[in-house]
Amino acid sequence: MSTDLTITHLILNASPVVQLVIALLVFASVSSWSMIFDRMRVLKSAVRAADEFEGRFWSGGDLAELYRQIERETDEESGMASIFRAGFREFARLRTKGHKDPMAMVHGAQRSMRVSLNREVDRLEHHLSTLATIGSTSPYVGLFGTVWGIMNSFTALGNVKQATLALVAPGIAEALIATAIGLFAAIPAVVAYNRYSNDVERLNNRYDDFVEEFATILQRQAVA
Repeated sequence: MSTDLTITHLILNASPVVQLVIALLVFASVSSWSMIFDRMRVLKSAVRAADEFEGRFWSGGDLAELYRQIERETDEESGMASIFRAGFREFARLRTKGHKDPMAMVHGAQRSMRVSLNREVDRLEHHLSTLATIGSTSPYVGLFGTVWGIMNSFTALGNVKQATLALVAPGIAEALIATAIGLFAAIPAVVAYNRYSNDVERLNNRYDDFVEEFATILQRQAVA
């Protein structure tokens, strides 16, 4: 490959608009990879925490003792444990106040658990919308850089008497680099968004099932 057509040389000698497009795409790519690794860590931790809590919850132990253990462990419990804590706390509060209607206590606990569930899903979905935006817009940003570079290359032909491939090749090459970087930024973001959206949906279903199962347990305790 000629040294005049190396990627570094082409980028450094590209037009300011193409250089700006490439810089934006590189920034988007670096940002998306940072978000991808962050979501990977958060979602793996959420799945692990859900598995651990379900093991403790369905072990047959006393729920009041489990609640006290969770309260002692941390003030920032997240995931299924936070949903359990919100529901049990509200149920105990209503029972302490002497509510006579069992279903009112159960519905109050369910509302608290739903609020906690929605808060947890929002936490898990953090950055996903940004990944979707990067995945959907990066190819078009790269295409804009490509069109601009090719337009400049053909405009330059108007100033010469004889057009040759050597005259337009660098401009077209630098333009195609913008498209390549746009795809490089978009593809991982799209793949990660689809994967993590599915993971969040599966966790949301687990949380939702737990809310219904725990509400049934609380209903039995309320009428006992």
